[in-house]
Amino acid sequence: MKFGNMDVLGKARRLESRIARRLDSAAQDFMGSGAREPLEIVYSIVEAVEHEIQPGGRGRRTFPFNRVTLSVLAPSRDARARFEAVFDGEPALRERIVDRLRSAGCEAVDLVVDVVYVTRGQKNWRDPGFHVDFARVTPVDAHDASRGPAAARIELTVSRGVAERRAYAFMARRIDLGRCAEVRDSRNRLIRTNHVAFAEGSGDVNQSVSRQHAHIGYASGDYRLYDDRSAHGTSILRNGRTVAVPTGSRGVRLRSGDEIVLGEARLRIRFDEEASR
Repeated sequence: MKFGNMDVLGKARRLESRIARRLDSAAQDFMGSGAREPLEIVYSIVEAVEHEIQPGGRGRRTFPFNRVTLSVLAPSRDARARFEAVFDGEPALRERIVDRLRSAGCEAVDLVVDVVYVTRGQKNWRDPGFHVDFARVTPVDAHDASRGPAAARIELTVSRGVAERRAYAFMARRIDLGRCAEVRDSRNRLIRTNHVAFAEGSGDVNQSVSRQHAHIGYASGDYRLYDDRSAHGTSILRNGRTVAVPTGSRGVRLRSGDEIVLGEARLRIRFDEEASR
């Protein structure tokens, strides 16, 4: 009976979404505008997420991902501000997605929803206004305690380029840096997950970042930066000087306040150097 109730509730909410979207569309036609309103994009995003629900065992349904990355077309600051007002409003975009998944009988406790704004869409987008990438990511701080003391907290802030988030914080022994959240081989097998992921198709700065560009490693109380055979190189800006990070080297020790340079993109780092030792 429980699943029957959830199914009825899910159908009711989907009907409500369709009605609201049609009303928005009718209002747009009346106003003579060809642009889609942010709320209509929200409805389409929620439906795109719902489309990924899969049947599970014993009549249950499951959503196999814990990370949803949205690339949203916002060609101007005003357009971005309008999207942010709707995405961060009540209910917020994540709440809408979680509510839809739960109404379908799926758990979504650990779901992360990241939004990246781009100035132009890509040819592979199914919808001209947005694109959704789905991933299942293992938390980077879930490491075997037998490998030694936990890594010190490190904060990374994007100072040039467009990433999934503006700022990150980790306590991890390895942090992968690159373009796109997931890197797959020619057979579509997942070979790497970037913990700091610069967005695809967000300008020349982002395109200078390789998919497997570099990584930060933690060992013996130090954070070190390694280049992973990137196309445009890795370096560190420190006190006005450039410190090169050669491919295949033992890495370069990082200092709090350094700026990591990945191609043309940049990340500023902060951590307690005393606590890391």
